[in-house]
Amino acid sequence: MSLFILIVGGGKVGTNLERLLRAEGYEAVVIEGDRHKYEVLEREFEHAAVLGDGTEMGTLERAGIGRADYVLAVTGDDEDNIIICQLATEKYGVPRVVARVNNPLNQRIFDSLGVKPTVSSVASILALVEHRLPRHRLLSLMTFEEENIVLMEVVVSEDSEVVGRKLSDLSLPQGILLALIFRGHEAVVPHGDVDLRADDRLLIVVERGKEDELYRILGQPS
Repeated sequence: MSLFILIVGGGKVGTNLERLLRAEGYEAVVIEGDRHKYEVLEREFEHAAVLGDGTEMGTLERAGIGRADYVLAVTGDDEDNIIICQLATEKYGVPRVVARVNNPLNQRIFDSLGVKPTVSSVASILALVEHRLPRHRLLSLMTFEEENIVLMEVVVSEDSEVVGRKLSDLSLPQGILLALIFRGHEAVVPHGDVDLRADDRLLIVVERGKEDELYRILGQPS
């Protein structure tokens, strides 16, 4: 049985999602509040475009939210995206929602309200840039919300107190797991006899809330 995906926001993101999903054979409908944009969508997608305010229940119901497998809230307004996702999950019981975060500073609001998963193109681009800047030595690569863990990359600084120490001496506590060491172009599998060197890139799985403890152990600034 084909998935039905409801997209709220007919800008470039929503339009391209609609095209790609339909090309893959999925049933998708896009909601757009601006009449001119809607008319463009309607010409391309015909009955798979709905004119209206995606934060209003009447519009969502006309678009078929009651049978939606996914709701993708990708408008240019973060407040609207939050409302859409909350309505989808709490009012209509949609099993899966995805929210676009336009301003990364609003991410904490999405998190505090339990709106997840979220996608922020700005934050993603910034992370890629920071990954190449030497002053950024602590990066959160990926967050697993349900598992309450974070995948982090830590670059060992030259003045870190762990430089020259063996891993067996670190005594990493439960909830902090060193998964891999990147040393130049080489990948080193961690074991007790491996010593840490300046500029080693450590791939670490950390329980949420233990980031400060990790920084303390590695002698890195938080």
